Amino acid sequence: MKAFILAAGSTSMDGIQQVEKEKPTAGPGEILVRMHAASLNFRDLGIIAGKYFGGPVAKDTVLLSDGAGEVEAVGEGVTRFKVGDRVAGTFFQDLVDGPANPMVNPALGHSAEGVLAQYMAIKEDNAVKIPQNLNYHEASCLPCAALTAWHAMMEAGKPVTKGDTVLLLGTGGVSIIGLQFARAAGARTIITSSSDEKLAKAKELGADLLINYKKHPDWDEEVKKLTDGKGVDCVVEVGGIGTINKSMNCLGLGGKIGMIGVLAGVDGECNPRNLMMTGSSIHGIFVGNRRMFEEMNKAIEVNDIHPVVDKVFDFDDTIEAIKYFKSQAHLGKVVINID
Repeated sequence: MKAFILAAGSTSMDGIQQVEKEKPTAGPGEILVRMHAASLNFRDLGIIAGKYFGGPVAKDTVLLSDGAGEVEAVGEGVTRFKVGDRVAGTFFQDLVDGPANPMVNPALGHSAEGVLAQYMAIKEDNAVKIPQNLNYHEASCLPCAALTAWHAMMEAGKPVTKGDTVLLLGTGGVSIIGLQFARAAGARTIITSSSDEKLAKAKELGADLLINYKKHPDWDEEVKKLTDGKGVDCVVEVGGIGTINKSMNCLGLGGKIGMIGVLAGVDGECNPRNLMMTGSSIHGIFVGNRRMFEEMNKAIEVNDIHPVVDKVFDFDDTIEAIKYFKSQAHLGKVVINID
């Protein structure tokens, strides 16, 4: 079978190779999945650069964590799936419920083999059925980006509900699916970007209020103006230390921040004083567990939510897909078709 791997010790895209690997088989308790699509996350760029947790990959590793496919065979003792089921693997392995421990729960595409291959064998406990309303391209967007947004908004602290105001930073995969979850919950949304074109697209997707943070560098004050000084109930915080102080300034009474990413860097200072003044909270979000994934998928089906796919690349054009993703020209998700 064909697969894209990152060579051991790699610190750049030069380490990405398309290789021929032996097709796996489904052992006891495993399912063999014919992969149809995979999608990219910001995390993947860090892994390729050798800057993800733990540094460069220690061995040749199949890339990417997010993918979807069809069960082609089941191993002895499998009860959760049958041939023909449409499935996605869980980001963290062996994590049905509770918080992740990266020392115990390997993650796809880094400490565990990823999904960018024609086939993968995976334990049945490390997979979920994908929503019936989604195609494989859409479903490949769920394991990391979508579940991260769901965890931040619906699992950590008080769930987002009708009448709440949600602030979403940027227009990447996490923020755009977060926008869709917020709309389904009946919440008002504020979204930021440096691009008026992307903000216009976000408006088409249902964003209520828009902020260009290049035109409004003090975008936290703009949030306060747009909410008549009340602030927001939830911030989906993908920037990290570079934006966290402004995000805290955006919080209303009893609000929460889902601390997710490091897009704005890892160096700086954080002053949590505003949390005390507003009775607010910050929740560290590291994707999520299988139970959350299954709950999210129910909500996606009930509300007929379809992840936003910006562009689809052919499998052989994986390098071009990664370059396009790295350029940040996309809105939503970038998908690789494996068929």
